[in-house]
Amino acid sequence: MSGKHDEWVYETVEEMGARFGIRATEKLLDEQTPYQHLEVWRTEQWGNLMLLDGVMMLSSLENFVYHEMMSHPALQTHAHPRNVVIIGGGDCGTLTEVLKHAEVESVVQIDIDEAVTRAAERFFPELTAHNDDPRASLRFEDGVAWMRNAPAESVDVIIVDSTDPIGPGTGLFGPAFLADCQRVLREDGIMVGQSESPFYHMPLMLDYHRAMKAAGFAERRSLLFPQPVYPGGSITGTLARKTGPLDEIRPLAAGVATRFYRTELHRGLLAIPPFMQEALGDV
Repeated sequence: MSGKHDEWVYETVEEMGARFGIRATEKLLDEQTPYQHLEVWRTEQWGNLMLLDGVMMLSSLENFVYHEMMSHPALQTHAHPRNVVIIGGGDCGTLTEVLKHAEVESVVQIDIDEAVTRAAERFFPELTAHNDDPRASLRFEDGVAWMRNAPAESVDVIIVDSTDPIGPGTGLFGPAFLADCQRVLREDGIMVGQSESPFYHMPLMLDYHRAMKAAGFAERRSLLFPQPVYPGGSITGTLARKTGPLDEIRPLAAGVATRFYRTELHRGLLAIPPFMQEALGDV
């Protein structure tokens, strides 16, 4: 479906009494997939904009921040990240960032909704340009079930690039899924999960940390970074390690080009802001 418009596209967060809008000029796609309502708009300043169930997922302008921060911190903390699994991430931006790392031997991406990837191929081709990399495998199935059935200690890094905990993303925040992630990781394995905004969703962040702790992860850190199209203008990715610390960071290889991530920034973001530390307490 395509039609020219000159209107504002809004995401409303009722529980916070907040609304964020972007001026759009044309609706490029409007599709009810088997799992969610998928829209893509052309905008004046943000490039193309994707929404799922009325929630803004990414824009051409600023998606690199999220995709870099959901991939490089975990990969740079692990000493030898050979085998990577991405749960969600159907737009393939995180996959593209992971594939920049030459030491990565295989990446399996599991997203339940193939329509998101096909939309990204059409409207965000810069994010899907490396999907044919021989190291990459794209699977369109339930990520929770895939993780439940995966062999123990078979993966170095797990990236949970999820939507909000509604619809298809609900199970990716649950304790059973996180316990499976802990089981599937090798002894020195690391996971990172999208863990929402501390300004809008602190109770969810607390539950996420509690579930990670109950699953047996030794250390957890929530990295806060800007994301202009998300509620509150920021988001967190929570790192968790099966054993060992999270503050040993390898220098970024010279061939890995980034626009937001850098080693010095990563070190700084490990210093959790006092308001987050106070809220998380001893969790």
